[in-house]
Amino acid sequence: MLYATTLKLMACAIGFSAFTLTAQAQGLPEVPAKPKNIIIMIGDGMGPAYTSAYRLYKDDPDTEEVEETVFNRLLVGSASTFPARESGYITDSAAAATALSSGIKTYNGAIGVDLKHQPVPTLLERAHRAGLATGVTVTSQVNHATPAAFLSHNISRKHYDELAQSYLDTGASVILGGGQRYFPPGLREQFAKQNYQVVTDMAALNNINQGKVLGLFADVQLPWAIDEPEENRLSQLTTKALTLLSQSKQGFVLLVEGSLIDWAGHSNDIAVAMGEMDEFANTIEVAEQFVRQHPDTLMVVTADHNTGGLSIGRDGHYGWHPSVLHQMTASPDTIAAKAIATDDWQAIVAKGLGFTPTAPQYQRLTTARMQGQDTLADALKHLIDKKSNTGWTTSGHTGIDVQVFAAGPAAELFNGHQDNTDIANKLISLLPAEKKS
Repeated sequence: MLYATTLKLMACAIGFSAFTLTAQAQGLPEVPAKPKNIIIMIGDGMGPAYTSAYRLYKDDPDTEEVEETVFNRLLVGSASTFPARESGYITDSAAAATALSSGIKTYNGAIGVDLKHQPVPTLLERAHRAGLATGVTVTSQVNHATPAAFLSHNISRKHYDELAQSYLDTGASVILGGGQRYFPPGLREQFAKQNYQVVTDMAALNNINQGKVLGLFADVQLPWAIDEPEENRLSQLTTKALTLLSQSKQGFVLLVEGSLIDWAGHSNDIAVAMGEMDEFANTIEVAEQFVRQHPDTLMVVTADHNTGGLSIGRDGHYGWHPSVLHQMTASPDTIAAKAIATDDWQAIVAKGLGFTPTAPQYQRLTTARMQGQDTLADALKHLIDKKSNTGWTTSGHTGIDVQVFAAGPAAELFNGHQDNTDIANKLISLLPAEKKS
């Protein structure tokens, strides 16, 4: 394993050196030999169907062409996602994030540990030991599987309280997302004693201009983007993280996760999924603009796996109708919650969906409403799927390859097909040498 990893790192170095020499020979603009800063962005659950659906979702129907998105512009390759053989061919977020952060295959549920439950060094740990600033911004709780696998080590992703406590020892400068319930007052006080500015609302975050920060902006997950379309929470968090981390003279490594794309996929909710994709795309453009302004910054974007088996089209009908999604003013969860709480629920449903269901459709929704809020929300999702002609194959993950996007110095290293562990090893190869203790 060590020999194979060494060969991969040597190949990365040789490939990048060759590109640099070619660029010099062709008179292309000079780029740093290695990036000073690295931004790795993960669209959790964002398989290729999501980026394709998003392109159609953003298309202007009044033009002849289908306009490109940031995903078209930055696409460079693909990656396989399978976990260690003990867990079969379909990964969970913990094993995938460990692969992306550490360059090793492990079992589903593992947080920064190998098959023998031994901790493995992560990208952010290596960066911190090399003197770089580090941080994470996510839309899930900050101690969820993906950020945890970049910051910590645990035999199980389910040990949320242990993971939250372990964050005291990560050295991360910026930790932003949800998860207030896992950071009780006593733990927050411990962070404050380590000079973290602990905030729980965006206004307080806006007033922070330097130093370390732990920002917890929801009990668990941040609100669905579709329910707060003007908030751009992940974009705001990432902008603040970049502002704070870029003050490091040595450079930084930032993890950004569009966590709730996956959660939408698990619940087969196409409206929420496109809302989360839109905010993740906005955040990628924030990072892309930072790369343009700071040409010593590498940005790599990928997914940890595919969720839901999203299908653009279904039932033999050759069509997909994203206009249905644009009419909506709230998520199915929010529509259902409001509809349960009032007798005039049909008007609430029609307003939230942006269209009036037929009498048979209202009858099915009536039956669902009698069974409770969750059942009504599921019925709304099925109705939206039928009207938009959206299909799903599972409420879990699938084993297909995911896409890789990149910009900045050394972006060419990520061209073509690779394994998710290769992404980690390439990023690790670009870090400066770790400082001796």
